[in-house]
Amino acid sequence: MSKNSLAHWKNRAVLVTGATGLLGSNLTGALVAGGARVVALVRDEVLDSALKCSGDWEKIIRVHGDLSEQAQLERILADYSIDFCFHLAAQTIVGVANDSPVATFESNIRGTWNLLEAARRYGKLKAIVVASSDKAYGMHPAPYDETTALAGRFPYDVSKSCADLIAQSYGLSYGLPVGITRCGNLYGGGDFNFSRIIPGSIQMIVDGKDPVIRSDGSHLRDYLYVSDAVSGYLGLADALAEGKFYGEAFNFGTSRPVSVLDLVRLLLEVSGRKNLKPDIQGTSKAAREIDAQWLDSKKASEKLSWRPSVSLEEGLQLTFNWYEQYLKWDAPLPARLGGSAIGGKGEGPCLPAGRVRVARQ
Repeated sequence: MSKNSLAHWKNRAVLVTGATGLLGSNLTGALVAGGARVVALVRDEVLDSALKCSGDWEKIIRVHGDLSEQAQLERILADYSIDFCFHLAAQTIVGVANDSPVATFESNIRGTWNLLEAARRYGKLKAIVVASSDKAYGMHPAPYDETTALAGRFPYDVSKSCADLIAQSYGLSYGLPVGITRCGNLYGGGDFNFSRIIPGSIQMIVDGKDPVIRSDGSHLRDYLYVSDAVSGYLGLADALAEGKFYGEAFNFGTSRPVSVLDLVRLLLEVSGRKNLKPDIQGTSKAAREIDAQWLDSKKASEKLSWRPSVSLEEGLQLTFNWYEQYLKWDAPLPARLGGSAIGGKGEGPCLPAGRVRVARQ
Protein backbone atom coordinates (compact mmCIF):
# COMPACT_ATOMS: atom_id res chain seq x y z
CA MET A 1 0.00 0.00 0.00
CA SER A 2 1.66 3.19 -1.20
CA LYS A 3 1.78 6.47 0.68
CA ASN A 4 0.12 8.14 -2.30
CA SER A 5 -2.95 5.93 -1.89
CA LEU A 6 -3.13 7.01 1.76
CA ALA A 7 -2.57 10.74 1.23
CA HIS A 8 -6.23 11.66 1.74
CA TRP A 9 -5.95 10.47 5.36
CA LYS A 10 -3.60 13.35 6.16
CA ASN A 11 -4.74 15.29 9.26
CA ARG A 12 -7.82 13.14 9.78
CA ALA A 13 -8.47 12.35 13.45
CA VAL A 14 -8.92 8.60 13.78
CA LEU A 15 -9.77 6.50 16.85
CA VAL A 16 -8.56 2.90 16.73
CA THR A 17 -9.58 0.37 19.36
CA GLY A 18 -7.53 -2.81 19.45
CA ALA A 19 -4.55 -1.01 17.93
CA THR A 20 -1.94 -3.37 19.40
CA GLY A 21 -3.24 -6.53 17.72
CA LEU A 22 -2.17 -7.92 14.35
CA LEU A 23 -4.76 -6.04 12.32
CA GLY A 24 -4.68 -2.98 14.57
CA SER A 25 -0.91 -2.63 14.32
CA ASN A 26 -0.98 -2.80 10.54
CA LEU A 27 -4.00 -0.52 10.17
CA THR A 28 -2.49 2.03 12.55
CA GLY A 29 0.79 1.88 10.65
CA ALA A 30 -1.02 2.60 7.40
CA LEU A 31 -2.90 5.54 8.91
CA VAL A 32 0.32 6.99 10.35
CA ALA A 33 1.99 6.62 6.95
CA GLY A 34 -0.90 8.57 5.45
CA GLY A 35 -0.49 11.40 7.94
CA ALA A 36 -3.56 10.72 10.06
CA ARG A 37 -3.72 11.83 13.67
CA VAL A 38 -4.31 8.46 15.35
CA VAL A 39 -5.74 8.07 18.83
CA ALA A 40 -5.46 4.53 20.19
CA LEU A 41 -7.60 3.28 23.08
CA VAL A 42 -5.21 1.08 25.08
CA ARG A 43 -6.48 -1.11 27.92
CA ASP A 44 -3.28 -2.98 28.82
CA GLU A 45 0.41 -2.44 28.16
CA VAL A 46 1.37 -5.17 25.71
CA LEU A 47 5.11 -5.83 25.38
CA ASP A 48 4.81 -8.19 22.43
CA SER A 49 3.02 -5.88 20.02
CA ALA A 50 4.35 -5.08 16.58
CA LEU A 51 2.93 -1.59 16.95
CA LYS A 52 4.60 -0.94 20.28
CA CYS A 53 8.05 -1.96 19.11
CA SER A 54 7.76 0.00 15.87
CA GLY A 55 8.43 3.67 15.47
CA ASP A 56 4.70 4.22 14.95
CA TRP A 57 4.01 3.69 18.66
CA GLU A 58 5.59 7.05 19.38
CA LYS A 59 3.63 8.77 16.59
CA ILE A 60 0.16 8.12 17.97
CA ILE A 61 -1.84 9.44 20.91
CA ARG A 62 -2.38 6.67 23.45
CA VAL A 63 -5.36 6.93 25.78
CA HIS A 64 -5.62 4.33 28.52
CA GLY A 65 -9.15 3.11 29.00
CA ASP A 66 -11.68 0.38 28.50
CA LEU A 67 -14.69 -0.21 26.27
CA SER A 68 -16.80 -0.85 29.36
CA GLU A 69 -16.76 2.89 30.15
CA GLN A 70 -19.19 4.57 27.77
CA ALA A 71 -18.70 8.00 29.36
CA GLN A 72 -14.97 7.78 28.76
CA LEU A 73 -15.57 6.83 25.13
CA GLU A 74 -17.77 9.89 24.68
CA ARG A 75 -15.08 12.06 26.22
CA ILE A 76 -12.38 10.65 23.92
CA LEU A 77 -14.47 11.27 20.82
CA ALA A 78 -15.15 14.86 21.86
CA ASP A 79 -11.76 15.77 23.31
CA TYR A 80 -9.86 14.65 20.23
CA SER A 81 -12.50 15.74 17.68
CA ILE A 82 -12.53 12.28 16.14
CA ASP A 83 -13.60 12.01 12.48
CA PHE A 84 -13.22 8.26 11.91
CA CYS A 85 -13.30 5.20 14.14
CA PHE A 86 -12.07 1.65 13.58
CA HIS A 87 -13.43 -0.68 16.25
CA LEU A 88 -11.17 -3.74 16.35
CA ALA A 89 -10.88 -4.39 20.09
CA ALA A 90 -12.27 -7.78 21.08
CA GLN A 91 -11.49 -11.03 22.78
CA THR A 92 -10.53 -12.96 19.64
CA ILE A 93 -9.27 -16.33 20.85
CA VAL A 94 -11.80 -19.10 20.28
CA GLY A 95 -10.37 -21.28 23.06
CA VAL A 96 -10.53 -18.44 25.57
CA ALA A 97 -14.12 -17.76 24.54
CA ASN A 98 -15.03 -21.40 25.16
CA ASP A 99 -13.46 -21.27 28.63
CA SER A 100 -14.70 -17.76 29.56
CA PRO A 101 -17.89 -17.02 27.63
CA VAL A 102 -19.22 -14.24 29.88
CA ALA A 103 -15.99 -12.25 29.71
CA THR A 104 -16.04 -12.67 25.93
CA PHE A 105 -19.65 -11.47 25.72
CA GLU A 106 -18.82 -8.47 27.91
CA SER A 107 -15.86 -7.50 25.74
CA ASN A 108 -17.24 -8.20 22.29
CA ILE A 109 -20.94 -7.36 22.67
CA ARG A 110 -21.19 -4.78 25.45
CA GLY A 111 -17.99 -3.11 24.28
CA THR A 112 -19.49 -2.68 20.81
CA TRP A 113 -22.78 -1.17 21.96
CA ASN A 114 -20.96 1.16 24.34
CA LEU A 115 -18.80 2.50 21.52
CA LEU A 116 -21.71 2.83 19.10
CA GLU A 117 -23.89 4.59 21.66
CA ALA A 118 -21.03 6.96 22.44
CA ALA A 119 -20.68 7.61 18.70
CA ARG A 120 -24.42 8.24 18.34
CA ARG A 121 -24.37 10.76 21.17
CA TYR A 122 -21.23 12.42 19.80
CA GLY A 123 -22.84 12.75 16.38
CA LYS A 124 -19.82 13.95 14.39
CA LEU A 125 -18.21 10.80 13.03
CA LYS A 126 -17.89 10.43 9.28
CA ALA A 127 -17.33 6.67 9.41
CA ILE A 128 -17.20 3.82 11.93
CA VAL A 129 -15.90 0.44 10.81
CA VAL A 130 -16.76 -2.42 13.15
CA ALA A 131 -14.81 -5.67 12.96
CA SER A 132 -17.10 -8.67 12.82
CA SER A 133 -15.85 -12.04 11.53
CA ASP A 134 -16.66 -14.92 9.23
CA LYS A 135 -17.43 -16.77 12.49
CA ALA A 136 -20.55 -14.61 12.89
CA TYR A 137 -22.26 -16.71 10.22
CA GLY A 138 -22.19 -19.90 12.23
CA MET A 139 -22.82 -23.17 10.41
CA HIS A 140 -24.02 -22.95 6.81
CA PRO A 141 -22.95 -24.48 3.51
CA ALA A 142 -19.92 -22.50 2.31
CA PRO A 143 -19.14 -20.11 0.78
CA TYR A 144 -21.00 -17.45 2.75
CA ASP A 145 -22.15 -14.21 1.19
CA GLU A 146 -23.56 -11.22 3.05
CA THR A 147 -27.15 -12.51 2.75
CA THR A 148 -26.28 -15.64 4.76
CA ALA A 149 -27.98 -15.55 8.15
CA LEU A 150 -25.89 -14.75 11.22
CA ALA A 151 -26.30 -17.86 13.35
CA GLY A 152 -23.34 -18.28 15.64
CA ARG A 153 -23.61 -21.16 18.11
CA PHE A 154 -20.37 -21.29 20.05
CA PRO A 155 -19.36 -18.46 22.41
CA TYR A 156 -16.96 -16.55 20.17
CA ASP A 157 -19.22 -16.96 17.14
CA VAL A 158 -22.26 -15.77 19.09
CA SER A 159 -20.38 -12.72 20.36
CA LYS A 160 -19.58 -11.72 16.80
CA SER A 161 -23.12 -12.41 15.53
CA CYS A 162 -24.52 -10.15 18.25
CA ALA A 163 -22.00 -7.34 17.78
CA ASP A 164 -22.58 -7.47 14.01
CA LEU A 165 -26.36 -7.17 14.39
CA ILE A 166 -26.01 -4.33 16.91
CA ALA A 167 -23.81 -2.42 14.45
CA GLN A 168 -26.35 -2.97 11.68
CA SER A 169 -29.09 -1.70 13.97
CA TYR A 170 -27.24 1.53 14.76
CA GLY A 171 -26.62 2.14 11.08
CA LEU A 172 -30.18 1.46 9.93
CA SER A 173 -32.09 2.85 12.93
CA TYR A 174 -30.11 6.02 13.66
CA GLY A 175 -28.33 6.77 10.41
CA LEU A 176 -24.98 6.20 12.07
CA PRO A 177 -22.24 5.91 9.41
CA VAL A 178 -21.25 2.41 10.49
CA GLY A 179 -20.12 -0.46 8.29
CA ILE A 180 -19.18 -4.01 9.24
CA THR A 181 -16.27 -6.12 8.06
CA ARG A 182 -16.38 -9.91 8.02
CA CYS A 183 -12.90 -11.22 7.27
CA GLY A 184 -11.48 -14.67 6.87
CA ASN A 185 -8.66 -15.81 9.15
CA LEU A 186 -6.06 -13.03 9.21
CA TYR A 187 -2.35 -13.76 9.28
CA GLY A 188 0.97 -11.98 8.85
CA GLY A 189 4.09 -11.05 10.76
CA GLY A 190 3.41 -9.57 14.18
CA ASP A 191 0.74 -11.93 15.52
CA PHE A 192 2.16 -12.95 18.90
CA ASN A 193 -0.61 -15.36 19.82
CA PHE A 194 1.33 -18.57 19.26
CA SER A 195 -1.73 -20.70 19.98
CA ARG A 196 -2.91 -19.83 16.48
CA ILE A 197 -2.08 -22.28 13.72
CA ILE A 198 0.22 -20.09 11.61
CA PRO A 199 2.47 -18.43 14.22
CA GLY A 200 2.42 -21.59 16.35
CA SER A 201 3.45 -23.81 13.44
CA ILE A 202 6.18 -21.40 12.38
CA GLN A 203 7.56 -21.31 15.90
CA MET A 204 7.87 -25.10 15.91
CA ILE A 205 9.38 -25.19 12.43
CA VAL A 206 12.00 -22.58 13.37
CA ASP A 207 12.77 -24.69 16.45
CA GLY A 208 13.33 -27.70 14.18
CA LYS A 209 10.23 -29.51 15.43
CA ASP A 210 7.40 -31.12 13.50
CA PRO A 211 4.44 -28.65 13.60
CA VAL A 212 1.61 -30.06 15.68
CA ILE A 213 -1.99 -30.22 14.46
CA ARG A 214 -4.33 -30.78 17.38
CA SER A 215 -7.30 -31.87 15.23
CA ASP A 216 -7.40 -34.26 12.29
CA GLY A 217 -6.37 -31.37 10.04
CA SER A 218 -9.48 -31.44 7.85
CA HIS A 219 -11.07 -28.12 8.83
CA LEU A 220 -11.37 -25.78 5.84
CA ARG A 221 -10.68 -22.08 6.29
CA ASP A 222 -10.10 -18.89 4.28
CA TYR A 223 -6.76 -17.18 5.11
CA LEU A 224 -6.35 -13.47 4.32
CA TYR A 225 -3.02 -11.64 4.49
CA VAL A 226 -3.24 -8.70 6.85
CA SER A 227 -2.32 -5.97 4.36
CA ASP A 228 -5.30 -7.01 2.20
CA ALA A 229 -7.56 -6.67 5.23
CA VAL A 230 -6.17 -3.18 5.90
CA SER A 231 -7.03 -2.07 2.36
CA GLY A 232 -10.56 -3.40 2.84
CA TYR A 233 -11.05 -1.49 6.10
CA LEU A 234 -9.77 1.75 4.64
CA GLY A 235 -11.86 1.36 1.49
CA LEU A 236 -15.03 0.78 3.50
CA ALA A 237 -14.31 3.83 5.68
CA ASP A 238 -13.89 5.98 2.57
CA ALA A 239 -17.22 4.76 1.19
CA LEU A 240 -19.03 5.44 4.48
CA ALA A 241 -17.59 8.97 4.52
CA GLU A 242 -19.23 9.46 1.12
CA GLY A 243 -22.61 8.55 2.62
CA LYS A 244 -22.72 4.98 1.32
CA PHE A 245 -23.50 1.58 2.86
CA TYR A 246 -24.68 2.63 6.33
CA GLY A 247 -25.44 -0.49 8.35
CA GLU A 248 -24.11 -2.83 5.68
CA ALA A 249 -21.61 -5.66 6.01
CA PHE A 250 -18.85 -6.70 3.61
CA ASN A 251 -16.96 -9.97 3.34
CA PHE A 252 -13.21 -9.84 2.83
CA GLY A 253 -11.64 -13.14 1.92
CA THR A 254 -9.79 -15.01 -0.80
CA SER A 255 -12.56 -17.50 -1.67
CA ARG A 256 -9.83 -20.13 -1.54
CA PRO A 257 -10.52 -22.63 1.25
CA VAL A 258 -7.52 -24.54 2.56
CA SER A 259 -7.46 -27.37 5.05
CA VAL A 260 -5.38 -27.00 8.20
CA LEU A 261 -3.21 -29.90 7.04
CA ASP A 262 -2.57 -28.34 3.63
CA LEU A 263 -1.84 -24.99 5.27
CA VAL A 264 0.85 -26.55 7.46
CA ARG A 265 2.27 -28.37 4.44
CA LEU A 266 2.52 -25.03 2.63
CA LEU A 267 4.32 -23.53 5.61
CA LEU A 268 6.81 -26.38 5.54
CA GLU A 269 7.27 -25.85 1.81
CA VAL A 270 8.03 -22.13 2.11
CA SER A 271 10.32 -22.81 5.07
CA GLY A 272 12.47 -25.21 3.04
CA ARG A 273 12.57 -27.63 6.01
CA LYS A 274 12.22 -30.87 4.09
CA ASN A 275 13.15 -32.96 7.14
CA LEU A 276 9.96 -31.93 8.97
CA LYS A 277 6.38 -33.07 8.53
CA PRO A 278 2.98 -32.28 10.11
CA ASP A 279 2.38 -34.06 13.42
CA ILE A 280 -1.34 -34.83 13.41
CA GLN A 281 -2.28 -35.53 17.02
CA GLY A 282 -6.07 -35.45 16.68
CA THR A 283 -8.26 -38.21 15.33
CA SER A 284 -11.38 -36.08 14.92
CA LYS A 285 -12.43 -32.51 14.28
CA ALA A 286 -11.83 -29.94 17.02
CA ALA A 287 -14.70 -29.47 19.45
CA ARG A 288 -16.84 -26.33 19.06
CA GLU A 289 -15.27 -25.55 15.69
CA ILE A 290 -17.08 -25.20 12.35
CA ASP A 291 -15.97 -27.78 9.78
CA ALA A 292 -15.84 -25.67 6.62
CA GLN A 293 -15.91 -21.90 6.43
CA TRP A 294 -14.98 -19.51 3.66
CA LEU A 295 -16.32 -16.32 2.14
CA ASP A 296 -17.74 -14.98 -1.09
CA SER A 297 -16.29 -11.46 -1.45
CA LYS A 298 -18.11 -10.47 -4.64
CA LYS A 299 -19.88 -7.55 -2.93
CA ALA A 300 -16.59 -5.97 -1.80
CA SER A 301 -15.20 -6.45 -5.29
CA GLU A 302 -18.16 -4.83 -7.01
CA LYS A 303 -18.97 -2.00 -4.58
CA LEU A 304 -15.57 -1.19 -3.06
CA SER A 305 -13.29 -2.30 -5.93
CA TRP A 306 -11.48 -4.49 -3.40
CA ARG A 307 -9.57 -7.65 -4.25
CA PRO A 308 -6.88 -9.53 -2.34
CA SER A 309 -3.46 -8.80 -3.80
CA VAL A 310 -1.30 -11.27 -1.85
CA SER A 311 -1.56 -14.97 -2.66
CA LEU A 312 -1.52 -17.53 0.13
CA GLU A 313 1.90 -18.81 -0.94
CA GLU A 314 3.37 -15.31 -1.09
CA GLY A 315 1.77 -14.31 2.21
CA LEU A 316 3.03 -17.41 4.00
CA GLN A 317 6.54 -16.81 2.68
CA LEU A 318 6.50 -13.21 3.93
CA THR A 319 5.07 -14.32 7.26
CA PHE A 320 7.58 -17.13 7.72
CA ASN A 321 10.47 -14.79 6.93
CA TRP A 322 9.22 -12.29 9.51
CA TYR A 323 8.94 -14.84 12.31
CA GLU A 324 12.18 -16.59 11.41
CA GLN A 325 14.02 -13.32 12.00
CA TYR A 326 12.01 -12.46 15.10
CA LEU A 327 12.49 -15.82 16.78
CA LYS A 328 16.22 -15.99 16.10
CA TRP A 329 17.22 -12.38 16.44
CA ASP A 330 19.65 -11.41 19.23
CA ALA A 331 19.67 -7.66 18.69
CA PRO A 332 18.80 -5.67 21.84
CA LEU A 333 17.08 -2.74 20.14
CA PRO A 334 13.96 -2.57 17.98
CA ALA A 335 14.34 -2.32 14.24
CA ARG A 336 12.43 0.32 12.37
CA LEU A 337 9.73 -1.36 10.34
CA GLY A 338 9.59 1.49 7.86
CA GLY A 339 6.26 0.82 6.13
CA SER A 340 2.54 1.08 6.57
CA ALA A 341 2.09 -2.67 6.80
CA ILE A 342 4.12 -4.24 9.58
CA GLY A 343 3.95 -7.66 8.02
CA GLY A 344 4.36 -6.28 4.53
CA LYS A 345 6.86 -6.99 1.81
CA GLY A 346 10.43 -6.39 2.78
CA GLU A 347 9.66 -5.55 6.40
CA GLY A 348 11.62 -7.04 9.29
CA PRO A 349 10.61 -7.91 12.81
CA CYS A 350 11.29 -5.87 15.90
CA LEU A 351 11.65 -6.24 19.63
CA PRO A 352 10.47 -4.03 22.46
CA ALA A 353 13.28 -1.77 23.64
CA GLY A 354 15.63 -3.40 26.09
CA ARG A 355 14.56 -6.96 25.36
CA VAL A 356 16.82 -9.53 23.77
CA ARG A 357 15.69 -12.41 21.61
CA VAL A 358 18.54 -14.90 21.56
CA ALA A 359 19.14 -17.34 18.78
CA ARG A 360 17.68 -20.77 19.39
CA GLN A 361 19.82 -23.86 19.21
